[in-house]
Parts: sequence; structure tokens; C-alpha cells
Amino acid sequence: MSKIQDYVLAVDIGTTSVKTLMIHQTGKVKAIHSIGYPLNVPQSDRAEQDPDQIFQATLEAMKVVITKSGVQSDDILCVSFSSAMHSVIVVDENHQPLTPSIIWADQRSVDAAEELINSGKGKQIYLNTGTPIHPMSPLTKLIWMKDNQVDLFNQAYKFIGIKEYVFYQLFRQYKVDYSIASATGMFNIHELKWDEEALQLAGVTQEQLSEPVPSTYRMSGMEPEHASAIGLHVDTPFVIGASDGVLANLGIGVMNSDEVAVTIGTSSAVRTVVRKPTLDPEGRLFCYALADDYWVIGGASNNGGVVLKWTVDQLFSEGTAPLSQHELQQYTSYLDIAKEAPPGADGLLFLPLLTGERAPFWDAKARGVFFGLSMAHGKSHMMRAAMEGMIFQIGAMVSLLENLSVTPIRIRASGGVVRSELCCQIMADVLGIPVDVPEVIESSGLGAAKLALYAMGVTDNLLDPASSEYVSQALYTPNEVNHELYKQLLPLYQQIYVQLKDSFRQIAKFQTSNAANIKEMMN
Repeated sequence: MSKIQDYVLAVDIGTTSVKTLMIHQTGKVKAIHSIGYPLNVPQSDRAEQDPDQIFQATLEAMKVVITKSGVQSDDILCVSFSSAMHSVIVVDENHQPLTPSIIWADQRSVDAAEELINSGKGKQIYLNTGTPIHPMSPLTKLIWMKDNQVDLFNQAYKFIGIKEYVFYQLFRQYKVDYSIASATGMFNIHELKWDEEALQLAGVTQEQLSEPVPSTYRMSGMEPEHASAIGLHVDTPFVIGASDGVLANLGIGVMNSDEVAVTIGTSSAVRTVVRKPTLDPEGRLFCYALADDYWVIGGASNNGGVVLKWTVDQLFSEGTAPLSQHELQQYTSYLDIAKEAPPGADGLLFLPLLTGERAPFWDAKARGVFFGLSMAHGKSHMMRAAMEGMIFQIGAMVSLLENLSVTPIRIRASGGVVRSELCCQIMADVLGIPVDVPEVIESSGLGAAKLALYAMGVTDNLLDPASSEYVSQALYTPNEVNHELYKQLLPLYQQIYVQLKDSFRQIAKFQTSNAANIKEMMN
């Protein structure tokens, strides 16, 4: 029986699906499988998912990718995990979930976040934890829950995230990697332990949270029934891994501040790597752990591919049900209609703040706006304005990084949206920096595999070339004429947000109160 063990099974638990990848030590992807699951929005400010549904999808996706790849279980070195950040699940003393998985897009703690900022305590919490104060973070979610769901809060045995839930089902242990922990708003990134000040604000104890461990931490001794269902040996090592954001940088080789990684999936993110915790004085950028002395700084926008999906649904559904939740490459023919409009969309700007916003504004009450709309504009203009608005948000985050002495000479882009050539060209034109798209754009899964090879001792460091094969699929160079045009539009785009900031709060209040009144009338 072969004992070569040349393969890593990478698992990437995302917002809309779990992806599994069978990856050779050289970085070659042997097989990929993806299983989607729904996002439940029972109220306008809620965003929840079923943790058991995600766990079962994870088991199935692992099983299928092993079968598709033809790789034998004896040839699998280990399993390594990537996961979305900021989720909260309350479990009871019987380890049963009392809540759904409350994800990053949930907005119910918006007032709690504002109160924390206004109290003056928020800045110190940010400086301790590297997590901007925002409803996305588990810290503000728990503060809200403590004040508004007292009985539920008091029943809690543990407060955990989705990856912790999956690992508990597999190994019956509550562990959380430093990377996921550093995105909770409750983990001191300087001391690598739970932050006492943040825990006091959240009203929780260290015992109610998982034990923090390095992202290279290994576990074995999987529950036999799950090992059998997946098709793995019980003693197959599992590397706990890190968050999808930091692993995306590792996956595409952006490991210094000369380059910036841009990921555009449902949301979007801009990140670079530094060798020590680095913080924005105004609390607008995150700082999350990767491994050893590598830290990822950057910003994440709520409004990535979800904006393009919404725009396509509204412009082209023609009165039928919205398009299904297939990956964004399915929309290429619709996105390409934007080519019929010129750069700048003939003066039509779109603030794509459909789900509030994280970076660069950190304003959960922001809303979307078409600005400059006239009879001269059609569907192609609106589609192009949506794409440009999404990229303007990315440009603003790159500017924040530049304020911290990051001087990128190249962008490496990944995620479903970068399958659109037009989106990549707009990005290069807006930023004035070449945009490089790797052959393998599932960068988080590839990063999980690279981290696993390091954790297992196959490679000596995270930058070992044995696990860092990089193949460029396409390179987009800036069009200088278009870049100059976008430089004129960007100040106006940013000015629109500033001038509407107070109005966003008024309309958000109206929307919330009106929704409550309508619900009461219907009852």
C-alpha cells in the first residue's frame, strides 16, 4: 500500500458554500468540489445560517473531492481548514446549538457598536485586538445579545464560530486558531490571549470561549463515524488552519507589503502582509494573525460580488424570480453589457453600499445610491457604474494601506468576480497598478494547503518554494487615459458619501421603524 502522502485535502468554509480541494505538494490542484447552502434573512437586519447544514455539507464535500480526485486515503498527508470570520453560535452544556450561526453580515448590533465607539472605549479595544468596532464582530454581537436576549445569553455554555463548531463535531474539543480569534474583537493580538477588557464588555469569561491555539495546531483522533463517512483514517492529522482572508494572501504568494491581495467574492477584501501587528490610528483597518511573525492588515467591504448579483437580478430578471445563487462566472454575459458604456459611465456613479459598509467607511447604516442618473443612461451604464463603484471601494482601502507606508507595485486578484476580464481591467485603471490574476483563483484553499505543509514539517517556512508554485493566468495593465478619468471621479464619489452620511442614518431609521410598523399591522 502506498505511503507517499503527497496530497493535502483543503477545506474552505465560506459564506455561501464550502469548497474542498485536493492539492498536491507542488501546489497543483487535483480536484475541487463545492456545496452551497442558504443564507437566511428572517429580518432585514439578520443574517443567519444553519450550523448543522454547513457541517453536513463539509463532510459531503470532503467525501466527494476524495472520490473525484482518485487519491487514496493513505496518500493524504493531512486535512487543513480555511473559514469565514466573525460568526457566532451559542451552544448549551449538551453542546447543542441554541442559535443559528450569526454571520458577519448580521446588523442587529449596529447600535451596540455605535455606543461602544461613542463611549471612548472602542479605540482601546481596537488597539488591543486589531478588529475595527463594527456589527460584524462577535464582540458587538455578544454585547447586543447580553442586553437584548438575556435568557438565551444566560443559557450559554460556549460562544463559538462555525469552524469551532465543525471541529467540535469532529474531535469533541473546543479550539480556535489565533487567526479566527483575532477577528472576534476579543483577542489581544499583542499577548496572543483573550483580552480581559473586551471580555468584560461582552460579559463572557475565557471558559465560555474556545482555547486559542496557533494556526499550525494539529489534531487527530477523529470521531470514527465521521471518518468513515468522509473516507479518511481516524488518525488522519487535521491542521486547524486560519481565516479565509489571511490564507488568501498565502495562497497567491502576497507575503510582503510590495504587493496587495484583492479578493472579490460575495464581499471583497484588500490585504497585505507585515511582520508585526500594525494598526491604523483611526481604527479603519484590521490586523489579523496568520502564523509565526506574519500579520495581515487590510480592509473588507460588505459589497463585493453581492452588488453585481443584485444589479444583474434587478436589470435582467424581467419580472421573474431573481437569478439563482450560482457563482458569479455564470453572470459573465450580463456583466459584459457594461462594455457598451464608456469608463465613468457617462457621469453615472453608484455607491454600492447595499448592505451597509465595513471598510473604508465602517458605517452599518450606509445605503446604496445611484448619483447623476439621467434619461441618457441605460442598463449598460447602470451595470458599469455598479462595477466601478465596487472597485472604488477597493481603491479607497488601498489608499488607507498606503497611509501606513504600504507601497504596492502590483495587485494579485482572486475570487469568483475576477473571472470577469472587464472587472479586472477596471481595477487596474482605477488603482493605476497592474492586476495579476493567478491560474488558481481559489486562493484560500491553496493557502490552507501551504500552511498545512509548513505545519507538518514538509516545508521549512511559509515561503518555501516547494509549496509556492505561482502561475499567472492574466495580467491587466492600467490604461493611463482611463486612470486619469477615474482620478477625477474618485473625489466626487467620496464626497457623495460624506454629504449623505447623516441622511443615511435618517433613512435607515425610517426603514427600520417602517418595517416594524408594517409587521405589526400584518399581525
